[in-house]
Amino acid sequence: MRDLFLGLGSNLGDRAAYISLAWQGFSAIPGVQAIALSTVLDTAPVGGPVGQPRFLNAVAHFQTSLSAATLLAHALRIEADHGRERAVLQGPRTIDIDILILGDETHDLPHLVIPHPRMHLRDFVMKPLAEIAPSVAARFLAQTCTAFS
Repeated sequence: MRDLFLGLGSNLGDRAAYISLAWQGFSAIPGVQAIALSTVLDTAPVGGPVGQPRFLNAVAHFQTSLSAATLLAHALRIEADHGRERAVLQGPRTIDIDILILGDETHDLPHLVIPHPRMHLRDFVMKPLAEIAPSVAARFLAQTCTAFS
């Protein structure tokens, strides 16, 4: 088992319900154990079309034995089950599930990069991560800073 951290975001419909449904959906997957869900933050959109609604964002912590590819498939299924459409790049969405960290693994595939390449630039990820896993957030920031120095 290794640590899995997911970024959860929603800016359409009942945003809080979509965050909760994503948490519940991952919690129900065999091979995934729920550990913690951060406080939900209300944030302005970063990137994407101008004028889209504000987001609710959270970070979820799980333990898992599943592969990165399997986790991605589950994330995409949960998004689709809750009406996620990908018509516009970084456009409004009912639910967005990003794999942020998966143990000490690194992946650089066309549709999956772990650790998430922009998480250190996003307060709406780093603040909730620091809330539920301060040592992980600090370690990740230290590694990121070292990589860029």
